[in-house]
Amino acid sequence: MRPLKQRCCQSASGADNGRVTRPEPHVPRTPRTPRSPDVPPGDRRAAPAGGVNLPALRSHNAALVLDLLRGAGAAGISRIELAEGTGLTPQAVSKIVGRLRAEGMAAEAGRRASTGGKPRTVLRLVPSAGYAVGLHLDRDELTAVLLDLAGTRVAAHRAPLDLGAPAEEVVAAAAARVEALLARAVPHGAGPPEDDGAPGTRPSGGPEPEPAGPAGRAADAGAASARPGAESAPGSAAPGTPGSAAATSAPGPRPWPRVLGVGVAMPGPLDHARGVPQRVTGHPHWDGYPLRDTLADRLGLPVVLDKDTNAAALGLALRGSGESFAYLHLGTGLGAGLVLGGALHRGARTGAGEFGHQVLRLDGPVCDCGERGCVEALCLAAVARGDTAEAARVLGTAAGNLVALLDIDRVMLGGRVVEAAGEEFVRGAAEVVARRGPVLVTSVPGAHTVAEGAAQLVLAPVFGRAPAAPAADPAG
Repeated sequence: MRPLKQRCCQSASGADNGRVTRPEPHVPRTPRTPRSPDVPPGDRRAAPAGGVNLPALRSHNAALVLDLLRGAGAAGISRIELAEGTGLTPQAVSKIVGRLRAEGMAAEAGRRASTGGKPRTVLRLVPSAGYAVGLHLDRDELTAVLLDLAGTRVAAHRAPLDLGAPAEEVVAAAAARVEALLARAVPHGAGPPEDDGAPGTRPSGGPEPEPAGPAGRAADAGAASARPGAESAPGSAAPGTPGSAAATSAPGPRPWPRVLGVGVAMPGPLDHARGVPQRVTGHPHWDGYPLRDTLADRLGLPVVLDKDTNAAALGLALRGSGESFAYLHLGTGLGAGLVLGGALHRGARTGAGEFGHQVLRLDGPVCDCGERGCVEALCLAAVARGDTAEAARVLGTAAGNLVALLDIDRVMLGGRVVEAAGEEFVRGAAEVVARRGPVLVTSVPGAHTVAEGAAQLVLAPVFGRAPAAPAADPAG
């Protein structure tokens, strides 16, 4: 499997670009010195002679093992196969597996016949050992999902949202929705599981699973009437608006030891490294607001912030969508997530992907950003008058410019506007893009693409697929 890299800030102090990688399973092991934590999994380069951070190295090697356990699914994988796939010694693998089992993250999955000697014990990931929340804050709607370690969607919730409300009210509303989701799906205060059944096998983004496992356990009697694992219906009052119940929720940490953190995705522009929105198009009052840190303090959980299109592109890249592609999200606005040469491209200031604000018509309608004739303004105006064909043509023209500029292989269309007329958008955009070359144009189904990508901002580092993103951690 080819390495997948991601340019991502590794610390909040700068715009250093790291990598997300896919470890190469079952590569024959050759003797070598330990790998440095900043060398991508699957890279056979030796570590430097000195200066290796041993705790980080142990964590890195454990991530390699965890990724192979997750990839093996319910069938499991033997220690010998783990050693071959990671390049680690059998002794190192045994130590890592022992720690993972003690922490409840791995369990035996049975025995497999051997060509000689006793049958091999196979191991599997325990999905319920950890969870990540993905939160998509759109201009008029909030979507929250809960993924387990296997990337299976355990629970989801959607509700109205007014991103134009005061920032404090939006944060209070978002925190209340996350707390409600966790109360429904994760045992409150529970520690690591011993072993609670076989892992789910549905990859993130697949069909909705039946409620099962920990998602079926409510945290209290008040939550017991909710159907865990299913998507909650939107409430009648929009969170983030004065007078809503969510907006008046009392703050305070809610300890869920199995929850690794919360990934938040919202419209840009924003500063991923500092966790701060900037002048969000149409809602400039968010400029400079410490969203990441404020939400972390309120929830008592680590929080990561990124643009909605970046989160979606990360999730799609981890699912193997290609080495170079653009994800174009058309909903209440229009933006792009860019994967170039296997790397998620944020830019030095998280400013890449402001696709909707390239000017196509100098005398066009005024856009919310202040310019005239932006792609976003032209597309949304065509959609508002019911001219989907024109919207698709405009979108295709702008996508063609992107193809010519960046030489990408694929254009992926998503967002609620595209979902409503996916075939027409794909057909209309593809006709225009085809003039630039043989580039595949497809749609991305599902209402949870951005939210699940946001959860991957938290999960991917656990499996060595990304460096730890800049996060606010209220615990320290």
